[in-house]
Amino acid sequence: MFRTGFIKGNSDLKIDWQDRFAAGKVANALLSFLPMDCSVPIVFICIGTDRSTGDSLGPLVGSLVTEKKLPENFYVFGTLDEPIHAINLTEKLDMIEGRFKDPFIIGIDACLGHSKNVGTIHIKNGPLKPGAGVNKTLPDVGDIHMAGIVNISGFMEYLVLQNTRLHLVMNLAKTMAEGIYKAGLLYHFEEITKRQTLSLNEDTV
Repeated sequence: MFRTGFIKGNSDLKIDWQDRFAAGKVANALLSFLPMDCSVPIVFICIGTDRSTGDSLGPLVGSLVTEKKLPENFYVFGTLDEPIHAINLTEKLDMIEGRFKDPFIIGIDACLGHSKNVGTIHIKNGPLKPGAGVNKTLPDVGDIHMAGIVNISGFMEYLVLQNTRLHLVMNLAKTMAEGIYKAGLLYHFEEITKRQTLSLNEDTV
């Protein structure tokens, strides 16, 4: 979990989960960042723990996404069954670094922010800084990141996270997971289109 103010990116897209087109907007935003090369591993690292309602957003997203069909080069780490959190984050990052060559990583986490932004999803260039919102020093995660603002920041963050409504966290998680799924569909379609275009070009040579 972190605060939005700790993240510095080149762009900041804010999407309200109640927007009827929220999942599509998440998909389009994600797709705009992804390298369109199926040889590049696209790795989603979903951070959080199910021991705290507010901080369970990441593993909820991971669990929901793993139930969906994704492109073969999409990989998801961090679920309710196998969460990635402060204790094992460094170990998991080392494992991912050893398993994949030059992956494109999307960090996903819960976030505390201004009251007007609670219930919104932020997609930004640059890494997550997990633990910054609760004064923990942890490794940066991701080439880009997605964050769902689950509650207000400012004081007693642990207590705030514990008293966050599961209803909000679940709706944010469902929207983010559906957005990732739709981004995968668009990614797959663009890859097929690119291959067909390349084949046509070669046929005309």
